[in-house]
Amino acid sequence: MLGLHQDEIDRRYMRTALELARQALASEDVPVGALVVHEGRIIGRGYNQREALHDPTAHAEMIALTAAAAHLRQWRLDDCTLYVTLEPCAMCAGALVLARVRRLVYAAADPKAGACGSLFTITQDPRLNHHVETVGGVLAEPAAELLRAFFRDRRARGEK
Repeated sequence: MLGLHQDEIDRRYMRTALELARQALASEDVPVGALVVHEGRIIGRGYNQREALHDPTAHAEMIALTAAAAHLRQWRLDDCTLYVTLEPCAMCAGALVLARVRRLVYAAADPKAGACGSLFTITQDPRLNHHVETVGGVLAEPAAELLRAFFRDRRARGEK
């Protein structure tokens, strides 16, 4: 992606993450999509699959990180960027730190569970041995609208 500014690159990858979020929506899960980029290539993709897999850890970020580590054949993802449509929770933020991810780019903030600036700042906590460069708000409105529509529909059906 030579010739593009970083913010243009971030928006391009976030659009792909939004496509992944729509896959979660199609499977009736919270519409969150994530991807891992290494040296300009997508090496891990994921979307929420908690309902399909009956797994509380099947968050988009966790699935994308696992795929990226398998691709690289190592757990250290220090030259990678994770793009995700919703600010990561404490579990996912912790995984980013443990995987040594260099950069996180997220779309919508999560005031109820966000651990990268909203409730906690795990990715930047000075007590931890690794810090993740964190950028929020990239294509936040389309991501937030996808989430609002999902929860509005669930409430209309009387679901939690």
